[in-house]
Amino acid sequence: MKQAEDFLKNKLYERQQVGTYRQLKPENGLVDFCSNDYLGFARSAVLKQSIAHEVNTHPLSLNGSAGSRLLSGNIQYAEDLENQIAAYHESEAGLLFNSGYDANLGLLSSLAQRGDTIILDELVHASIIDGARLSYANRYSFKHNDLESLEAKLKIAKGNCYVVIESVYSMDGDTPPLPEILSLTEKYNAALIIDEAHAVGLYPKGLVCELGLQQRIFARVVTFGKALGGHGAIVLGSNNLRNYLINFARPFIYTTAASFHQLATIKMAYQLLENSGEAIISLKRNIELFKREVNTGENFTLISSDSPIQCIVLKSNEMAREAAKQLQINNLDVRPILSPTVAQGTERIRICLHSFNTKNDLTLLAVTLNKFTLLHA
Repeated sequence: MKQAEDFLKNKLYERQQVGTYRQLKPENGLVDFCSNDYLGFARSAVLKQSIAHEVNTHPLSLNGSAGSRLLSGNIQYAEDLENQIAAYHESEAGLLFNSGYDANLGLLSSLAQRGDTIILDELVHASIIDGARLSYANRYSFKHNDLESLEAKLKIAKGNCYVVIESVYSMDGDTPPLPEILSLTEKYNAALIIDEAHAVGLYPKGLVCELGLQQRIFARVVTFGKALGGHGAIVLGSNNLRNYLINFARPFIYTTAASFHQLATIKMAYQLLENSGEAIISLKRNIELFKREVNTGENFTLISSDSPIQCIVLKSNEMAREAAKQLQINNLDVRPILSPTVAQGTERIRICLHSFNTKNDLTLLAVTLNKFTLLHA
């Protein structure tokens, strides 16, 4: 046992040298430029009240689901919710998972078989990578948003081929050339899977629907823990895909189903989303304002992004930590993203903008960043 404990101690020490492995939500009223709560749903009193009302109108609902959906945990409310969400995103069907991580893990680990191929953008989320690793398929990655690199991998793909990308990337905040990638996958008869976690909210139904491509996409993953302010996820696709996942996706089969309260939260969040036009306009306005006022100079890079995720590459853990410290001193909650979470040399601060950030908040953020980058030019 001592040998195992020594291993844990050494690994934790290594992790602490490059960054905090556990972070607490600040309690001193810092302005939120850190969370994924893009439209303010997680803090919405209106949403909280509507959830309470929905729960109260179902007095026979249980505190917990009491089992997996294949045994005692399935209810008509969940089935109806899946149909409602699928219809909203203009998909034939959908299957709920307890988290975005579970959704990607279940989808990719069960879908591709031995002899098949999964091709990933090199910057996809860890849950996508882990799901691909758990399959028996051949796995390749292509250079981020690089069509030539993708095509080179498509040319050597075997069996059924699945290409997996994100519509808004969680660490860079940028978007892929989606129509061009789709054309390539269709040329090589590959199925395209898109994680829409950070796109829903900025685009009410996601980027795929925004571009009118929903009928040409094999599967989409929509999560509820970002702009929707809740928890959980849904895999959108055909009825065949839904039924396949029910029977073969282990994170769906072998886990306790979501509670009624979680399902009610998701349903009420979608109702609020349908009436959030002004909040979405405010979010887009704040993105434009921040990009207009910030000036990183020649030594640092603001990654090109039209999403709420705005990243300034500072090239070292030390510089990223110092920038975050200066922002926090000025009452602005921004966190550093350190290697090895991102590649060495791409260490950064990751800024998340929201519909509820005020003009004064954004001006203070830009001024503080401009002073920091000028000082370290």
